[in-house]
Amino acid sequence: MNSRAFHGRFRTRIALAAVVGVCLLGVAACAQHGSQGSTAQGQAAGASEPAAPPLPSTAPQLQDDYQAVVARVLPSVVQITTDQGLGSGVVFDKQGDIVTNDHVVGNAQHFQVRLSSSPTSVPASLVGAYPPDDLAVIKLDQPPASLVPATFGNSAQLRIGAIVLALGNPLGLSGSVTEGIISATGRTVSEPRSADSPGATLPDVLQTSAAINPGNSGGALVDLSGQVIGVPTLAALDQQVGGGAAPGIGFAIPSSLVSDIAGQIVHNGHVIDSHRAALGVGVVTVIDSAGQPGGAGVASATPGGPAATAGIQPGSVITQIGGQPVHSDADLTKVLAGMQPGQQVPVVLNDPQTGSNKTITVTLGQLPGS
Repeated sequence: MNSRAFHGRFRTRIALAAVVGVCLLGVAACAQHGSQGSTAQGQAAGASEPAAPPLPSTAPQLQDDYQAVVARVLPSVVQITTDQGLGSGVVFDKQGDIVTNDHVVGNAQHFQVRLSSSPTSVPASLVGAYPPDDLAVIKLDQPPASLVPATFGNSAQLRIGAIVLALGNPLGLSGSVTEGIISATGRTVSEPRSADSPGATLPDVLQTSAAINPGNSGGALVDLSGQVIGVPTLAALDQQVGGGAAPGIGFAIPSSLVSDIAGQIVHNGHVIDSHRAALGVGVVTVIDSAGQPGGAGVASATPGGPAATAGIQPGSVITQIGGQPVHSDADLTKVLAGMQPGQQVPVVLNDPQTGSNKTITVTLGQLPGS
């Protein structure tokens, strides 16, 4: 996937001109299609039309399943609006807690939330956020008695090929549904940084072919039993087509992680146990003599942290950890995202002054909570 980059900015503002442009394009396309259809019909006048092939015997049942899932889950999916844009969220409990993406929340503390059953918005406030996992929880100021919490499933039991539906508010089109399958599990992807989001490297995410667009972030990815098995977060961009969306490649945070992190935020106001490994260093990308990224330079080491305890000092350059090469600070973050706290790993260090390498074994710590 060298040709693809990822974007996570799934809040969106819809300009009227953009919407009109889309509508006009649709009308023009329809007019052209209608003209072609009329010509074809004229040429085929008097000819008998071939019989339509019969529907597969399973088609009506699958359609019923889709409709049942949408009817069950859609009341639990909300639209979240800030002064920066909009995104989606999933009702977590009857007390009015709603889980969404950290990048949907951004720097905001207060929100307007529109429930699927109401045309008007209700106010909500931030409970807490955990940017490393791109998750946040907001809470309705006055939750209605009719609030319908979603049921979160066990994403660890998912199999590739499982049919899924993505429910959310893409491009501001509230209550939209797309369908696809689980294309892969265990992906590690990175979101870009922005003015109101530090970005995140997300391990063990789900890859899906269900269409995910700006505004889908924070919504629900559900299976045919109606259980939320993921929170759609970002989609792939294909640099070979000018950074346009790569069709059929989207990513969702698995429900097992969502339930854990959101549950900690609801009960404690912040994350206590991140389950993510940390080296305890501040790093920057260094450039080698050929002008290429040459490693993660240690700018600081947390006193008493894993790196400092093992003897890693500022000025060293990390070029490998756990047998995996490190060419930049982003590489180091990505490798650590796939490791566990308490794991012992060899770290290869380069001394820029002498050019010599040495290997130190480090016992990884835990990434701090929020």
